Amino acid sequence: MELMVNGHNIFLIILITFLVSALLVPFVKKMAEHVGAMDIPNARKVHTKPMPRMGGLAIFCSFLVGYMLFARMSIQMLSILIGGFIIILVGIFDDIKPVSAKIKFLVQIVASCVVVFYGNIVLDHIDVLGFNMDFPAPINYIITIFFMLSITNAINLIDGLDGLAAGVSTIYFATISIIAFILNQMQGLDTILSLIMLGATLGFLLHNFYPAKIFMGDTGSLFLGFTISVIALLGFKATTLTSLIIPIVILAIPIFDTLLAIFRRLLKGESIGTPDKDHFHHQLLKMKFSVKSTVLIIYAINILFASVSIFFVLGDKKIAMAIYVALMILLLFLVMKTDILFMHDKSKK
Repeated sequence: MELMVNGHNIFLIILITFLVSALLVPFVKKMAEHVGAMDIPNARKVHTKPMPRMGGLAIFCSFLVGYMLFARMSIQMLSILIGGFIIILVGIFDDIKPVSAKIKFLVQIVASCVVVFYGNIVLDHIDVLGFNMDFPAPINYIITIFFMLSITNAINLIDGLDGLAAGVSTIYFATISIIAFILNQMQGLDTILSLIMLGATLGFLLHNFYPAKIFMGDTGSLFLGFTISVIALLGFKATTLTSLIIPIVILAIPIFDTLLAIFRRLLKGESIGTPDKDHFHHQLLKMKFSVKSTVLIIYAINILFASVSIFFVLGDKKIAMAIYVALMILLLFLVMKTDILFMHDKSKK
């Protein structure tokens, strides 16, 4: 039986998943401390004392409760559950004892393949500003898996400050829900998942916003990235979101940060998986913003990007483009004024 989503149910979905997540976090925190899933400070990290991680487990458990209460069973949903469980497992192992980047990447490919081949959630058509493009097999499978891996790792990369990844993800889930409401398409699986994840992530954010009591760890950041990529693909498949631009615009900051990180490491002759302290949020910290202010600035920029998507859906394309161009100029200014792409020669200082 399909759930009829209305104003009452929207509130109920968000409230229940919020409460489950918020109430579970203290238990997950004790579990993390017990099994040694602790984030130890080093030169690359911002925090100064050991912090329990693995908080993403509370988000996942809340997601499961939301699924059991509000989502209907289907092959698609089953593939998402299996893929999500695989992602959570590698995240838990990594939070307790670091797993190599190659193994984590391989596990992400396996989880993505479950969604693509078992769930048949495939990006085989896009519509960009009226330009239609079809992807025949096997190109469609390759593009879909690449898309999932890209979004998953983009969210993983921005998880560097208290409340950052959780807040950016919350903005994404809220924006997708608002767009679905505007389009009167609240019955789609992408919308149900967005509402469930909105409550789950908000509940975790209650404990994770500065000063954080727990980190989500790879358990959380990988699962959030995986879920965001699946929701975006479901939107394409069900034409809930009519353009490829909408989800990409909402995720502008994580994508922007990931691309610059790749270019930066290639220019330095390093592996693209080499961690550093030059991400977008690190640049704001170097400009003497506090951790809290840095996170709030990124929230604000992300909300503006999200508003571009909402104005686009409402048909106010001129307003959407004006905001978008202004944001692009701002980001270009930040690239030029910081060492996010090119490392400054410190010997000249």
